[in-house]
Amino acid sequence: LGRGIATAPYDQEPPDWPAVCLDIQDARAYIAWINGRARAAHPALAARADGPYRLPSEAEWEYAARAGTRTARWWGEDIGKNNANCNGCGSRWDNRLLAPVGSFAANPFGLKGMLGNIWEWTADCWHPSYAGAPGDAKPWVEPGCVRHVIRGGAWNNIPIFIRSAARAGADFDGAEQNYDYSTLTGFRLARDLP
Repeated sequence: LGRGIATAPYDQEPPDWPAVCLDIQDARAYIAWINGRARAAHPALAARADGPYRLPSEAEWEYAARAGTRTARWWGEDIGKNNANCNGCGSRWDNRLLAPVGSFAANPFGLKGMLGNIWEWTADCWHPSYAGAPGDAKPWVEPGCVRHVIRGGAWNNIPIFIRSAARAGADFDGAEQNYDYSTLTGFRLARDLP
């Protein structure tokens, strides 16, 4: 092998892959960092107790993923072809590797990659049903929460998990008793407006 030639197909992560292998603490650390930068750049934000950036609640995440639609996926009921990255979504990355950010069409709200590719953390603690959930779209949190809701499905999931209502609970470190989500999770941010 010559100098500078990669010896393995994935010895470097492409710069346009989504950030993955992140647990809830990684998400919180990034949020604290970006909020610190936002407050430093905009002193009017310094008076706020938190934010402006945060994880979305589970309800906010689903609202964003649905983008005003009532179907299983913003593009319709069927998985179709090349709408997302999963094990059976008809994309060139299916069940093999992550797709680059922005590989699929935006939903009607202009958001890309809400379904498939990677699971995304929400601010909510895991509950197996919505019985007792807040009715105002705020996160359902409680002291001592060790499992959080992840949404959206990942590149290795079958299509039933690649839908706006699909959800799972992952432990604090990204692992779950039945399945380890640690290599499949990332996050996206919500921003509170002034």
